[in-house]
Amino acid sequence: MTDRRIAVVTGASRGIGYAAALALARAGAHVVAVARTTGGLEELDDDIREAGGEATLVPLDLTDSEGIDRLGGALYERWGRVDALFGNAALLGAITPLAHLEPKVWDATLAVNVTANWRLIRSLDPLLRQSPAGRALFVTSGSPRTCRPFWGVYAATKAALEAMVRVYAKELGPSQAVANLINPGALRTAMRAQAVPGEDPDTLDPPDAIAPDIVRMLAADYTDNGVMYDVPSGETIPLD
Repeated sequence: MTDRRIAVVTGASRGIGYAAALALARAGAHVVAVARTTGGLEELDDDIREAGGEATLVPLDLTDSEGIDRLGGALYERWGRVDALFGNAALLGAITPLAHLEPKVWDATLAVNVTANWRLIRSLDPLLRQSPAGRALFVTSGSPRTCRPFWGVYAATKAALEAMVRVYAKELGPSQAVANLINPGALRTAMRAQAVPGEDPDTLDPPDAIAPDIVRMLAADYTDNGVMYDVPSGETIPLD
């Protein structure tokens, strides 16, 4: 057992996930860093160790549903609980008209952005409920509200994620655990560069700009349930 909060972070090898994992470690959490890219995880581990923190590295493709189930079992065997889950990993899909979208792109984006987060909930829900202050936070975007042309698959998957988290928050209501969303807005990430290739990245904040908000919403003393924190506006919006 450990007195540190156990924080699971997906997509931890770069971008928002990397910044969140490092910030959580600096705040005293033991970070369970999940990503496909082993090299990125090893760099994160070096930075966490340099900051005096602790991490467990989990190279895992989130389309491996059985792997997510095994992760829950391994965390139960080691700690018996999870205190924080940051569901960050996502795919952009393709910026293209819906009628031109290839089925394999649709399926792959849905698998990571929606199904993998459901499998994480399914696997880690008992562990979050075992924590005296289980906190789940998932990354959304403004796309379900703007519904911009050509962003159909990304907007659809983020809308589904939001609906799923709204339901999950209500299911957690009687417990000590909560589930929320964060919309980080435009940040200097690889996904943003893919989505808006002509944009000057120097006009955007780096991912670590929102790390304090992520740490705040995953802390034991953060008790809001079923809300979305909209970083661009600074507003906390109830999901009902």
